[in-house]
Amino acid sequence: QVGPRRQEKDVALTFTRTARSLGLISAIGFALLCAAYAVTLSVGLLSLPSPQQPIADPLFSSLEIMIILMAPLMVGMMCAVHAWAPPELKALSMMSLVFMSLLAGLTSGVHFVILTVSREAAFSEAAWTPALLSFRWPSVAYALDILAWDVFFPLSVFFAAPIFSGSRLANWIRALLIASGALALAGLGGVFFGDMQLRNIGIIGYVGVFLIVAVLLAVQFHRTKPGTAG
Repeated sequence: QVGPRRQEKDVALTFTRTARSLGLISAIGFALLCAAYAVTLSVGLLSLPSPQQPIADPLFSSLEIMIILMAPLMVGMMCAVHAWAPPELKALSMMSLVFMSLLAGLTSGVHFVILTVSREAAFSEAAWTPALLSFRWPSVAYALDILAWDVFFPLSVFFAAPIFSGSRLANWIRALLIASGALALAGLGGVFFGDMQLRNIGIIGYVGVFLIVAVLLAVQFHRTKPGTAG
């Protein structure tokens, strides 16, 4: 682990004003959108007559749009984390950034396709559409989204967790990153047991717990004095 004084000195060399601004905007923006997503998702789930039925429009479309908007903000946060990390831990922060970028690209592609072309008559009226583009298990779109959130997300936060140590705030960020990743990984149980209700465990990780992480990251970035570059 890196001592708090050593880490503060090393961070000052790479955490520029630009990186700090990017981190603050991304973390605060994600937290606001994620909170709106959590409320919308809760309303949608509570309105369902059966847990097996999908959430209907207009709530479904709102959720799709919010996911697409949140994805680049998550990448922005990890870019700032990479800039914040001391030199000896930047290999870990780079791995975290790569996996978060994979998540963002994959989930954005899936949700954008579902939001747009899946509603065209050529797709919506085809017999094979549910197996390709629905969020009913099993489907190709659902499997890709699970790969994004229950595999790439936990890998990203697990690599990011060791970067934070020394202060009480950093220790909380590390613990919550590990918790969010573990819960997201547990969501894979839905695939193994064929019960998508188990995916709700993962949702707690990357919506509920990671929302708190984003708020704490904003506090951490705000407290960190940037270097003179940028």
